[in-house]
Amino acid sequence: MEISTLNEVTEVIIAYGHKNIQAAHGTTFEVTKEEKLTRRGDCIIAVKADKSVADLSREFKELARKRESEITITIEAGGEREEVKARGDPRLTFTHPEDIVVRRSSYVCGRTLAVKADKAARDLSRRLVEKLRDPNSMVKITITVKALG
Repeated sequence: MEISTLNEVTEVIIAYGHKNIQAAHGTTFEVTKEEKLTRRGDCIIAVKADKSVADLSREFKELARKRESEITITIEAGGEREEVKARGDPRLTFTHPEDIVVRRSSYVCGRTLAVKADKAARDLSRRLVEKLRDPNSMVKITITVKALG
């Protein structure tokens, strides 16, 4: 689902929890289309996503590449909700076919959705993380990009 106006586009991604979710990484969090997750994937917060960065709309990608774009990521599972604020970047390519990564840093690669985030995986509420550990838990991720400039 996609909702858009001239300077704002919203995308909704549906994913699922997994028993190995740790949400312990200090600089990123990731959502993946992959179904399997080992304990080493400490940045992953949801699996079996129905979209990767490559699947996002052209309108979303164009707005997110504007220098003054703000990206809000809302993560909902089992009645718990968390909001993360981040920024877009002109260098974003949105090419990865499996993953979506949000970063605290300014590093950009094909998996990157947003940079300069105010939270990483370890900053998410532990009540939410408990819901994300339930393989039957549906995770709704709403991503809104706004062009501010």
